Amino acid sequence: MRFGYWMPVFGGWLRNIPDEGPAASWEQVRDLTLRSEETGWDLTLIAELFLNDIKGIEEPALDAWSTAGALAAVTSKLELMVAVRPNFHHPALFAKQAANIDQISGGRLSLNVVSSWWAEEAQQYGLQFDSHDDRYARTAEWLAVVDGLWSAKRFTFEGERYRVKDAICEPKPAQSPRPIIYAGGESDAAKTLIARDCDAYVMHGDPVDAVAPKIADMAGRRKAIGEGPMRFGMAAFAIVRDTEDEAQAELKRITAMPPSPPSGFANFDQWLSGTELERELKLQEYSVSNRGLRPNLVGTPEQIAERIRAYEAVGLDLLLLQLSPQPQEMDRFAEQVIGPMRAGRI
Repeated sequence: MRFGYWMPVFGGWLRNIPDEGPAASWEQVRDLTLRSEETGWDLTLIAELFLNDIKGIEEPALDAWSTAGALAAVTSKLELMVAVRPNFHHPALFAKQAANIDQISGGRLSLNVVSSWWAEEAQQYGLQFDSHDDRYARTAEWLAVVDGLWSAKRFTFEGERYRVKDAICEPKPAQSPRPIIYAGGESDAAKTLIARDCDAYVMHGDPVDAVAPKIADMAGRRKAIGEGPMRFGMAAFAIVRDTEDEAQAELKRITAMPPSPPSGFANFDQWLSGTELERELKLQEYSVSNRGLRPNLVGTPEQIAERIRAYEAVGLDLLLLQLSPQPQEMDRFAEQVIGPMRAGRI
């Protein structure tokens, strides 16, 4: 299993605890990332939203791609998985920018392609917001342009949304044939696109018995079109403690609903209406994003290691973890779970 974490570009990850920390600042992100390389983490996911989805839209949110460029220059081992939304980036300009960041990092960039769900954010920035299946049609064209510029000496494309003519992108990315492209989605349109055009499938958190058929389905889709195997990742929120009672007490604390919903809940209905989730989403779960509590990575190191191995057994190879308060809990998780699992002690 590879272990990744969500970069705190919005500050912390709990919607109902406003003062959890850390602050959404470059200094905090830089220090956390450098520390994570020392403690054995493999990857960081840098989410891209211009508005703060966790703490409320008035709160600071770091820009994903300028943050990634800065981190590429100061890190040496960590994979930088950076989210990108096609309606926010012209593909030819993006291909140039991302290739440069991959060169700066020495070949450690990867993409998390997100077909946007937040209409209000796009409208605030004056950008096109497509209906659900149209978003995936846009993403397919967008990926064709990016991949073409990364692979061809000169590239021409004429689609419904994008056109380039004899375009040059030099230097190419450091990685060959390209940086890994991750994507997620639960609709048939999303799964069809991802199986055909991406390298890895990432999922919201769910129990093993819900994740296993998703992995089998995507593996089958890949095989049916003659493509090679995919990688599979999943989001989760982790709480590791010395005893199960301590872990459950912390879970109770972070999911307790305040008397009135905090600002981070303001776009709850819009988020639901902009997605096609296969499973019911409960309001309490929204205190932690991306269905992170469903994998139940809550307990002692031994309990968490056992649950992680169950996910490995059905084909999952990457965990994308949220933790809070993040610096302290990342150190704890690395010391009590990542290190002992790799050493065969738990």
